[in-house]
Amino acid sequence: MKPIGPVLEAGRSTSPLVMDTQCPFCSVQCKMRITGEFDGKRMNYTVEGQPNAASEGRLCVKGMNAYQHALSSERILHPMRRLPDGTFERITWKEAYQEIARRFYEIQRGFGSDAVGVYGGGSLTNESAYLLGKFARVALRTKYIDYNGRFCMSAAASAGNKALGMDRGLTNPLSDIPLAKCIILAGTNIAECQPTLMPYFTRAKEQGAFIIAIDPRETATTQMADLHLQVKPGMDAALANGLLKVILDEGLTDPAFVEGRTRGFTELAAHLEAMDLGVIAEMTGVPAELIRRAASAYGRASTGMVFTARGVEQQTDGYMAVRNFLNLVLVTGKIGRPGCGYGAVTGQGNGQGGREHGQKADQLPGYRLIENEADRAYVAGVWGIDPSELPGKGVSAYEMMEKVHDREIRALFLMGSNPIVSNPNAVFVEEGLKKLDFLVVADMLMSETAKMADILLPASAYLENEGTLTNLEGRVLLREAAREVPGEVQHDWQILCGVASVLGRGRYFGFRSAEEIFDELRHASRGGAADYYGITYDRLRREGGVYWPCPSPDEANSGRLFEETFAHGDGLAELLPVDSRFPVETACSEYPLYLTTGRVLSHYLTGVQTRRSPSLAAREIETFAELHPRTARRFKIGEGALIVLETRRGTMTARTRLHTGIREDTVFVPMHWGDGQNVNRLTHPALDPVCRMPGFKVCAVRVEPLVTARADDL
Repeated sequence: MKPIGPVLEAGRSTSPLVMDTQCPFCSVQCKMRITGEFDGKRMNYTVEGQPNAASEGRLCVKGMNAYQHALSSERILHPMRRLPDGTFERITWKEAYQEIARRFYEIQRGFGSDAVGVYGGGSLTNESAYLLGKFARVALRTKYIDYNGRFCMSAAASAGNKALGMDRGLTNPLSDIPLAKCIILAGTNIAECQPTLMPYFTRAKEQGAFIIAIDPRETATTQMADLHLQVKPGMDAALANGLLKVILDEGLTDPAFVEGRTRGFTELAAHLEAMDLGVIAEMTGVPAELIRRAASAYGRASTGMVFTARGVEQQTDGYMAVRNFLNLVLVTGKIGRPGCGYGAVTGQGNGQGGREHGQKADQLPGYRLIENEADRAYVAGVWGIDPSELPGKGVSAYEMMEKVHDREIRALFLMGSNPIVSNPNAVFVEEGLKKLDFLVVADMLMSETAKMADILLPASAYLENEGTLTNLEGRVLLREAAREVPGEVQHDWQILCGVASVLGRGRYFGFRSAEEIFDELRHASRGGAADYYGITYDRLRREGGVYWPCPSPDEANSGRLFEETFAHGDGLAELLPVDSRFPVETACSEYPLYLTTGRVLSHYLTGVQTRRSPSLAAREIETFAELHPRTARRFKIGEGALIVLETRRGTMTARTRLHTGIREDTVFVPMHWGDGQNVNRLTHPALDPVCRMPGFKVCAVRVEPLVTARADDL
């Protein structure tokens, strides 16, 4: 590993500091080289992309500036204890571990093992995510573990498992995108969220692809598209029904594929036949002629791909919406061959790998299920415990916050997440966390949630933390450590092993490196749907990346799934009729607009890292509310005005940006800020009944100028 800074001899710097690493942000996982040179006064850094199969050597503005938060003077460098006045005092690791052990023991003795919960993150390495799941079930013996990836991929994951028999972000390698003659981008703003993927789509356009974008607002992604379907927030499943109806009515299905490789078509066809396209157009806000045009383009294309992301998935019917887009893929036979497939565009850096190996409430490593007796027996055998020692299924991330609020969970161990900002109904979540008897947070920077910690543990950043991550196409990549940890910082896995040791469970956590953890992960995943057994660090170094499933060290695959069979026992994909329903909360006279949320180019998740980057923070220094100019005039709001947004759950303030490309009934607010700029103070807590995804993307809101609100308060 390389030193933190340059070595100085006789007042002069030695050769430049070179750090080869991997971007910590989105699911593309671009490789990069950071070079630091000392000019006699300070270090100056340059960043360049390094070739890999996903990004092809490209970097976006976030990746180019990611080093700034890792090298920030705001890094947490030693363990700390919060004092009664809210300030923190420095303590030793020994003191921190002893306090954690004492408090967890007292709480579990008084209220049971499940009184302590564990909450993880979708940016943890595979090794940390795996170990966190093992830590919850073996060291703490609690059933309550989930992670913020629940808010990212749960709808697509559940839909993929049910429809196709397997959940992997993309069913195809990225190199298949330019082979598609029609591409549907549903609820995904790739140009701002995964910018280094855009050349794949521009290459497809250059080769004649017709691109359809589905989004309530105009974005850099919709501007690239040939057709923009400006759907009303929350009505994506209904719009997919319209597309399916046209495809069936115009005879654009693939009868041989449907007959030979799917089940459930008769029921789906009857369901669609009873629908009226005019009604769907009215429900969705998309004219019937545009629905016909989109359906015809996709149905008649020789090859085609469909991509969904949070705009479709973060709904209270997100699971069913994704199922309906998968219906579209399946009835046209556009899957399992070059240029044909489906992709859920993962948001977080390891959103894919993070959910495969045990952070989700119902899962064990390799996508095994914690309530399946055979799965329990297998993983217990790898871990060296009796299957009866494994707890049962817990609850989803937001439901954990409800149990915190109800005092069923009295202590929380939180690693790499910021639930006060990322959860819906954030005021409720903050109230709950204040009720905890004990909160432990492991993080690299002081987040809004970390400020509430009783014990704060300094965790390593991406530059220091060796481990694997799995990108959006299911390709496992190795991120080498590029420098030593600063101060008294420890890696996530070291922290988990340290706590497990003081809890008396150290014999199950005797790891000395991330590679040792990965080796156990390989065995724990062996034979599961997400089989990593054939992947090793040596192989990743040689090959640059390996797709799963990979059951043998001698085996490789093209990254294209379902070429001959689906992953269900009968080899068939499942079609499912989907109802056209309105959101849980709709606009009304009191709350006349729809609020939807999302990302902007220069920030990531709750902004804990990107707001510490001077270059990124300067691009977007505050949140904003995007409104249509006619909507703004209706409410007497001008460009750049401070406004109050209010829902039935809370209020926030934001500065307006007027844009003719957003629907007149919709307000868009990004999700990257906390405190009074936290849009999740407004969002609805209702959950998808299948995958427990919150409905971030639509709720009813009212807006008014801030000065008016102040006058009314007098």
